[in-house]
Amino acid sequence: MTKLHSTYAVALTEVADAHDRVDTDLKQAHTSTGRLSSADPNLQNIPIRTPLGRELRRYFIPSEGMVLVDADYSQIELRLLAHLSGDSEMQRAFASGEDIHTATAATAFRIPREQITPDIRKRAKAINFGIVYGIGAYSLSQDLGISVAEAKAYIEAYMQTYPAIGAYLDRTVEDATACGYTETLYGRRRYIPELKAANGMVRAMGRRIAMNAPLQGAAADIMKMAMVRVSRALKKELPSAHLLMQVHDELVLECPPEDAPRAAAILAREMEGVDTLSVPLTVDVVTGDTWLK
Repeated sequence: MTKLHSTYAVALTEVADAHDRVDTDLKQAHTSTGRLSSADPNLQNIPIRTPLGRELRRYFIPSEGMVLVDADYSQIELRLLAHLSGDSEMQRAFASGEDIHTATAATAFRIPREQITPDIRKRAKAINFGIVYGIGAYSLSQDLGISVAEAKAYIEAYMQTYPAIGAYLDRTVEDATACGYTETLYGRRRYIPELKAANGMVRAMGRRIAMNAPLQGAAADIMKMAMVRVSRALKKELPSAHLLMQVHDELVLECPPEDAPRAAAILAREMEGVDTLSVPLTVDVVTGDTWLK
């Protein structure tokens, strides 16, 4: 609570301008992942994981007479993983519109879908996203509060469910070790000298970076292309709307309430149309008087 108060409630009000606007500096080439970063103040780290932290978004509001329209790519890194790995089971789940975490729980844990509880889905979600970051059994056990042996069994079950994913991750690390870098779908490289380090822990970190870089990097590329597409479309079709903020996989704009449906449609069309993958790129769009979804 002290952190929420000092870092956000107090600090953000102190940097607001005469019109109560808070302006951030979005840096184009500051991160190794390719994502935009936000500074002075950092508006990309407004908390969303806890109920109390999430409440801070309620205090971000549009200009008078306007509403916010928020569009968020749905599980974009997992969709990229399904595309790049070519795993047929994960592609099937996304193509059918099935909840990927429920699908993973059902197949990896061999549990009928009607018996999957929120806690079981949470475990499947932790594995899905953990795999993207090269998570090991120990780290997964810490995240889920289970034994290392149980976490190892979960990861093994996951790899049996999605066999092409394990092969893809191994191949990505091998290629990165050989040439010294990874590439995104769009040709942007990330060099990983850690893969040749003498220290074993540093090499292990390099392996995790190599697994994740093509996924997070491609997601960053897609978002930047989406921002260009959305900006051009709004100027041409809906000048009353304009982009306010980008937070990782999320775009926020403001517009008059009567234009919100058109703005939402433009956001979805342009963000989903950035590229055609083997699984659909989908966007969740919401409209409101505050940034709290």
